Amino acid sequence: MAANPDSARGNRAPEFIVLKFGGTSVSTKPRWANIAALARARREEGARVVIVVSALSGVTDALKAICDRAAKGDAVADAADALVERHRAFVSELGLSEAPELAVTLERLRALCGRGGSPDSAAPDRSEEHRGFRPSHSDSDRQRTHLARGSLDWQAEVLALGELMSSSLGMRVLRTHGLDAGWIDARDYLCAEELPNQTDWAKRLSAACTPVPDPKVQAALASKPPVLITQGFIARARDGGTAILGRGGSDTSASYFGALLKAKRVEIWTDVAGMFTANPRQVRGTRLLQRLDYEEAQEIATTGAKVLHPRCLSPVREAKVPLFVKDTNRPELPGTEVGALVASEAPSVKAISYRAGITLVSMESIGMWQQVGFLADVFSEFKRHGLSIDLIGSAETNVTVSLDPTENLVNSDVLEALCADLARVCRVKVIAPCAAITLVGRGIRALLHRLAPVLAEFGRENVHLISQSSNNLNLTFVVDEAVAADMIPKLHALLIKTGAMRVDDDAVFGPSWEMLYGKLDAARTTSPWWRAKRDALIALARERSPRYVYDLDTVRGEAAKLARIAAVDGWFYAMKANWNPAVLRTLTDSGFAVECVSIAEVEALRRAVPGLSNERILFTPNFAPREEYEAAFAQGLWVTLDNLHPLEHWPEVVRGREAILRLDLGHGSGHHEKVVTGGAGSKFGLPLEQLEAFKARSKALGLRILGVHAHLGSGILDVAHFRERYGQLASLAESFPEGIAINIGGGLGVPARPDEAPLDLDALAAALAEVKSVYPQYKLWMEPGRYPVAEAGVLLARVTQVKRKGDYTYVGLDTGMNSLIRPALYDAYHAIVNLSRLDEPADTVCQIVGPICESSDILGRNRKLPQPREGDVVLIAQAGAYGAVMASRYNLREPAEEIAL
Repeated sequence: MAANPDSARGNRAPEFIVLKFGGTSVSTKPRWANIAALARARREEGARVVIVVSALSGVTDALKAICDRAAKGDAVADAADALVERHRAFVSELGLSEAPELAVTLERLRALCGRGGSPDSAAPDRSEEHRGFRPSHSDSDRQRTHLARGSLDWQAEVLALGELMSSSLGMRVLRTHGLDAGWIDARDYLCAEELPNQTDWAKRLSAACTPVPDPKVQAALASKPPVLITQGFIARARDGGTAILGRGGSDTSASYFGALLKAKRVEIWTDVAGMFTANPRQVRGTRLLQRLDYEEAQEIATTGAKVLHPRCLSPVREAKVPLFVKDTNRPELPGTEVGALVASEAPSVKAISYRAGITLVSMESIGMWQQVGFLADVFSEFKRHGLSIDLIGSAETNVTVSLDPTENLVNSDVLEALCADLARVCRVKVIAPCAAITLVGRGIRALLHRLAPVLAEFGRENVHLISQSSNNLNLTFVVDEAVAADMIPKLHALLIKTGAMRVDDDAVFGPSWEMLYGKLDAARTTSPWWRAKRDALIALARERSPRYVYDLDTVRGEAAKLARIAAVDGWFYAMKANWNPAVLRTLTDSGFAVECVSIAEVEALRRAVPGLSNERILFTPNFAPREEYEAAFAQGLWVTLDNLHPLEHWPEVVRGREAILRLDLGHGSGHHEKVVTGGAGSKFGLPLEQLEAFKARSKALGLRILGVHAHLGSGILDVAHFRERYGQLASLAESFPEGIAINIGGGLGVPARPDEAPLDLDALAAALAEVKSVYPQYKLWMEPGRYPVAEAGVLLARVTQVKRKGDYTYVGLDTGMNSLIRPALYDAYHAIVNLSRLDEPADTVCQIVGPICESSDILGRNRKLPQPREGDVVLIAQAGAYGAVMASRYNLREPAEEIAL
């Protein structure tokens, strides 16, 4: 390594790397050590370093509070004293023997706030001992100007002090770490531009610059110490005073310096590892976005993401400077790289975000139809009231616009005045509070056919406005604010499951938040059983293909996990998931009873497990013929009824019998709309509005209801769902005096994707125990199907052909939807691996398809696999449930045979 990293560059122009650190990153001693280490590492690359810092965490808010109080005429000296003491305490915490540069700025704060001398007396020290802290002539000019307390220019001077204090303090810290560090005033290099229609407030407190690469600035900074620290958030106003770049402006400052210096890159260091597909504090399973183009990042930042300020993208885009987002505390984690568009990238939703606090203004008039200038007239009213319009939706007689509170000073007085003026030309309606939910991704129009489940989710809510951007980068829905937050996790999951968000493209989508920060349950990181039996599985597939293979040890293990939930008195395995005789015997030997939905299933169960007692068989049909109910009652099984028809039309079948009543609680849930089994749109269960009629008819027939049951859907990973279902049924059970059991159904979810967290069985046990403690008189039953068997089964198939078609690589298998219909039927995701090349690099994005003559015969989309070849053995995981039982001989192709290990 060269002693001087700059020496190897010879006569070439200096190369700069700009690092930006936010308030949390500069507020503790360990984080300053990280900053120093990062600066040293960039110097070792041979680059000169410019560090842009925010104020210490919370300081800008405190300074803003001072400004607000001063504007009202209140005294603010005490508040200034508190900030002075905080910074002095931080000097002690950092172990600095002196910080004269900070002292100068602290005195300026005190003077501006009415403590001590006049602001003019607080001029910074210009002596050489403070090398790197030499203010410009413009700083001197600013201080000679008398500033009226509370005025906009005074507020700008006060707000700027947060960054001036942190940067002067930071220079001393960097030097204690052995770095040759200097200080520069951002206002010497960043000059605010005056924009058309800009208010006085915006000119001073929400300014913007338009920097371009400047060799003179590059040469000037190359003559200074190789590590420079400066301020975010501030620039020089046209009158020589201070201008503020607006909240989040430190990101923008870093971008401005990156453009001025034509930097090698700009690095935004914050408290997260980058930009994610959604807010990770709101949505489980969000994925790191490892690569975005400038426009996509701009849209994500503009539509609600807080990691980057929206203004910071334009300068680096124009200067073609890459921008990275990284975690200060965990610099080893992959971050987000923002750069130029990759032309070959397939369309994909990259993120879902939302903004709350949206106000809609709806304007309606028959007079606007074909009227020249109507929009110009109404929009001029928004301009006159200082309101910026965000989204626009129009019809022949209506125009609706949104006002984003991040860009407007929206209050009731402003809206009232606006509406009064607009009322002269149209009818006006204000709709608030709303939220804007936005899907962001390049080529969004090409994905509309994949968004049907997403649109169906919006169909359940009151959508006030839909806007599709003209740049084909976003699709926005404005809904009531009260429902938006709960919709985001559901929509994020649907985007992944439909393939609209192509998370298998690992060039773009990185690890999940849980994986990055160690919050993913260890159960999802253990090696699956089939890895240890790879050679045996390959041999089975080469002997004959396709084949389902079940590992019975895994079935026993999953059953044992459920058996440890003490609150459950009876486990009934839903055999429709897998009726393989070996699987049935394994589960009944493990203590499970069995739930059947047809008499044919009952007969198959009796053949597989002879001698199974009637009390261990639960018959839960749906729209079955009368004969099946008669047979089930005659055999002495637990029989479930779910509507009034048998009581009204077959009274002799149910008279004097005992049964379970299946109820529809009015809503459902699940991983796909086709597995939702609750609500008016579902055929299952007795609706609650018919409950009294059912009870009356039962009493008349002497039909004793011994339990109540509800099953609302499948694939559920949320413990709260089961607690809520149990509680609702328990309260309803009290109306049946002879009741002994509550059956809360199944639906226990099995995570399919590697970054999905499993259902927390400990939390489920605790939730069920909590409800049972209130209703101890009832036995608790559950009837899982998929959970005990899904992981235990795999489908083996062989590659028949590989075809390249446009941007797609199709990998054909010797079986398809005739063996496994779940992907076609439910958009279900199954992990797919090339078992023959398991440990080779996964470098090919593949569409895994079968031989069935249907466009929906796709087993997996956009899967990264080692380059497949004819004859390779492919394994499809989690195929132990709803695989062979749903198979067919469509196209006269035989489905996969079954083998139990």
